[in-house]
Amino acid sequence: MEYTLRDIASVIRSKNSGPYELTFDVIFKDFETYNKVKAANAINEPDFAALYNIPESDIIKLVYFDPAKAVKITIVRPIPSGALGETDVYGAQQHSPLLGYKIKL
Repeated sequence: MEYTLRDIASVIRSKNSGPYELTFDVIFKDFETYNKVKAANAINEPDFAALYNIPESDIIKLVYFDPAKAVKITIVRPIPSGALGETDVYGAQQHSPLLGYKIKL
């Protein structure tokens, strides 16, 4: 069955992880769903890189964190926070593409 991330996660957010990195958090509604997503490796580097149109090498870390039933992804920030041309100084508006991320379970 196919789901969008917004249907199975309770939290999808982005934030600064310093001026040169962005972190994305996906926290699932329940452990059953989280464990299915983890077992399927449904959130992974190649798909995330394609979604954000970045090279996989810009993904610093993608971690499944069991105690929080969450996935945390940290990437190199395309434009440093506060730099000329940067439009989201806090990094809080970068999670939007994840809302429609499709997952097959």
